[in-house]
Parts: sequence; structure tokens; C-alpha cells
Amino acid sequence: MQNEPIPDLTFDAFRRFERTGTRQEYERPYFARRGRLLALALVAAIDEDDAYLPALNEIIWAICNEYTWCLPAHLRRLGGDPNTGRLPPEQIIDLFAAETAHALAETLALLADRLEPWLHYRVRSEIERRIFRPLFHNPARFWWESAPMNWSAVCAGACGMAALLLEEDRERLSGMIDRCMRAMECFLEGFGDDGGCAEGVGYWQYGFGYFVYFADMLYEYTSGAINLFASERIQRIAAFPAAVSLGNDCFINYSDSSAHLDLHPGLISRLAARVAPDLPPLEGVPSFDADTCYRWAHITRNLIWTDPAVLGQSTPTGTVFLDHLGWVIDRRNVHGTLVAFSARAGHNGEPHNQNDLGHFILHIGGESLLADLGAGLYTRQYFGAERYEHIHNSSEGHSVPLIDGQPQLPGAEHAAQVVRCEPKSDGVIFEIDLTRAYRAGLLRAFRRRFEWECDLSTGQAQLVLEDRVHCSTAPGSFEERFISLHEPEVAPGTVMWRGARGDVMLRYDADLFEPVVDRIAGQNHDGASIMIRRLRLCARTPQSDMTARFVFECRVSIAFSSR
Repeated sequence: MQNEPIPDLTFDAFRRFERTGTRQEYERPYFARRGRLLALALVAAIDEDDAYLPALNEIIWAICNEYTWCLPAHLRRLGGDPNTGRLPPEQIIDLFAAETAHALAETLALLADRLEPWLHYRVRSEIERRIFRPLFHNPARFWWESAPMNWSAVCAGACGMAALLLEEDRERLSGMIDRCMRAMECFLEGFGDDGGCAEGVGYWQYGFGYFVYFADMLYEYTSGAINLFASERIQRIAAFPAAVSLGNDCFINYSDSSAHLDLHPGLISRLAARVAPDLPPLEGVPSFDADTCYRWAHITRNLIWTDPAVLGQSTPTGTVFLDHLGWVIDRRNVHGTLVAFSARAGHNGEPHNQNDLGHFILHIGGESLLADLGAGLYTRQYFGAERYEHIHNSSEGHSVPLIDGQPQLPGAEHAAQVVRCEPKSDGVIFEIDLTRAYRAGLLRAFRRRFEWECDLSTGQAQLVLEDRVHCSTAPGSFEERFISLHEPEVAPGTVMWRGARGDVMLRYDADLFEPVVDRIAGQNHDGASIMIRRLRLCARTPQSDMTARFVFECRVSIAFSSR
């Protein structure tokens, strides 16, 4: 790596997001530079070999020369963010500007006098100009300082750690930390009493991770006098990954979250030491390249904090109900294979929202056969007015019905109320009112009821799904929709989805519904091509009052061991 050229950040790549809405042309070399900084700094520190320092010097200098540390996707317009007094682009602080400041500050601390004095001076000057002055001396607030989601924790946490590492004036530092702690309070307001993260476990790791990294550095800096870990709320938030784990790297993935995620064992280890939450299963330390953004805090804490005792935990079983989010998860160990059901209520105005109320997941041994698509490829359009034209975000990409041709609508006013959540020894009954999730129109009432049972002795589980819909008059159309990444095998009255460790058989009334399978090409969050299979069961004769009943039979193949 030390002999490779530093990737260029060209003007054409910088302008690509504004012109076309795509992000990868600029972000690939941008994050490659951060990966180069991280790799060279760590190998120079660990090997104590100055042979890496010339290449490290150059990447530090190149990052200091960047026009802005903010991603083009996060620059609102020329002249900056109006919420912060129209600061110039180089002084706009987004997630990655903050992370860059923290990475450079820790590089100085890690290598100290082994780095040239000019580099110390340059890094301190750039962080002062780009981060400290716009954040701590500008009376106007960045929008994220009051946002109850991951941005407030990441930006405040990274900037706060840079301040703790660099600022020598204790009085000035006190004011800096106070402002960061106020942003952290806003971040925590995004969690309910259940500790659940509406943005999903990926953004839990990102946002809460930076809360933990900042809180731990502040705890050590003040010799324990300021302890942000000291509350039951933090313990409940820390337990969220265990609540939504489906074994190893698999998770319930509503919102813009991925079904597979490498949790960082350094973060989990520090939480185990500070607040002792329920722990999710972890296999080991992710590879260096697992985080394609090369976040300094995640990777360095994996190296210095990982406790082998947190590895190898078993997946919790039984029913979990996150009442604030309106999520239910039931997990059972069947012949050594995890079988799980989850469904959700909530509202359609959440951070990273998808119109997915009433959506559900069926999971067998590492595969969600009835699935949530998670996040799509991030573009300008994905977060713009066209957001709900993307299948990942529209209710048409979720296992919920289309009523009189109408999908669900975005906004917190479009909500699903939990009517009943009754855990049982072998499963759970979950019933929700979805009337407000849709535009009123003909719809007067819509209730969805799930009854999930798992027979450990036979290796089979069953979900009975019942939709009761009342309209003022018969709708022109009514379609049930079920989403999978597996090819459905359709026969009269049945549909089969086969996985590596089991299968799901749907039974429905063929006299009432006609099956249609849509195959939709898409891209996942990493830009890889995927084929989405959407089963549509179209009512042959829609009625003003309809009760639609579907039985999903989940069968485990006992030839496979636990995943």
C-alpha cells in the first residue's frame, strides 16, 4: 500500500452527485484514502517501523489538502447549510468530516513525536478551521445537533473525541464538551423505553457506537467523574442487538438496515464491561475491509478492546416485544437450527423510514425466506422526493396488501396500533390495526393478525396470517403481496420457498386469489445486483368486507446443524 498512488478526488467526481445523483464515483476514492490512513498508521504503530512514515505523511497531507471533508451528498448547496449561517463548504460538518477529524487527531496521539512537527501543526490547524470554529464558535446550530438519530451521536462523538485529544485550554474544552453532550442527549431521545433503534441494528452500531466511544474517552479523561453509561436506559439500548439477532451475522432488518452485519466485538466488549447487557452472538473480529468506510473508531477499538469472552454467545430464544417500536420477534431452536418470526407496527415517519407497517419476516437457519429487502443503493433520489418510488422503501416492496390500488403512505400520521401481543410457550399472537397506514378512500378498517406456533418436537412451525378489511364499497382491486429473494414454486393453492436449511409452504384459497409472480431487478446497499421475487395474490372478486387467511408452514431440514 505504501508504494501505491493516493487515489485522486477529482472535480468531475465531486460534481457527479449534483449532476446525476450517484455517490460512488467520489466516495470510493474518498474512503480509500481513509483506509490508507488507518492501515499505515496502525502498521507504523504496531510494527514500530518508520519505513511506513513517508507514505503516512503523504496521505495525511493529502487529506489536509482536500477541499472539504464533507461528502458531496451531504452538502446542501454552494454556500453551505442555512441552519449554520451559510458556512462555506469546507466548514460544513457531516458524519465523515467529523470522523476525519477524529482519525487525524488519534493519528497524532498514536504516533506523537514520530510524525513531523509540520504535520502536527497542519492537522491541528485544519481541525481548528474545519471543525472546532464552525461547531464551537458559531452560535447557529448544525441541524444534526438536535436530531434524535445517528447523526447527532456520530458527529458530536467524533468532534468531541478530537477536542479531548487536541484542546489544551481546559476552559474552552469544557464548553466544547458541553455542546457535544447536549447533542448526545438529543440522540438518546430517539430511543424509547424498550431501547430499540428504529433505524435498525446497522445504524444502532453506527450511532450508539460513537456514543460509546465518546462516553468512554470522556470517562477516562475525567477519571470517572463524568459517566454517561450510568443509567438503565443505556443498558436497554445496549441490549438491542441481542433482541434482534437471528444468529451470528443475521438480524431483523426493518428500515434501511441490512440482513447481514458484522458487529464490532470491541464495541460489544466495552459495553459488556461498562453496562453488562444481554450479548448477541459474535463469531470473531471482522476483517480490515469489512467496513468499506474504514471508520477509525470501529477498527481501532476492535484491536484494543475485544474481549474473547464476548465471542461465541448463543442466540437468545423466546419472544421479544419492543413496545415503543411496535416490533415483535420470536426465535426458537429447532433441531439445532434457528427458526424465527417477526412483524412490526409503528409509524411511517421514522428516520430512514420505509412504508412497511404490518410487514413480517420468516427466517430459517441464516436465511429469511420471507424477507425484508433492507437498504437500497443510496443516491440523491433515494433520499429525495422519489424515495417511495424505490421498491426498497415503498410498501409495494414489503409483505403488505395493496388496497384498491393504494399503497401505504409516508408520515408519522400513517401508523399501525398494536391491539394485542400475547407471548405463548410455543409462539406468539400479534394483532395490529393498520387502518391509518393507508389513504382513507374506500378503506374503513383493516386489522392484521399473526398467530405463530413452533413445535420443537416435529421441527415445524406455522404462521397463520389473517387480514380483515372493511371498505365502504367493494374496492376495484385487492392484492396480498409477499416478498422474498428466493424463487417461489407456485401450484394451485400453494407456494413454496426453499432455503438451504428449510422451506416455507404457503397455503391459500385458490378460489379466492389468483397468483402472479413479479421478478424485479434491483440493487442492494452495496450496489450489487439482486433479483426480488414478489408474489401477488390478486382477489378474484373483491368485496367490501373481506377476511383473507393464509397459512405459512415452516419446515427445518434436520440434516443441518445450528447456525
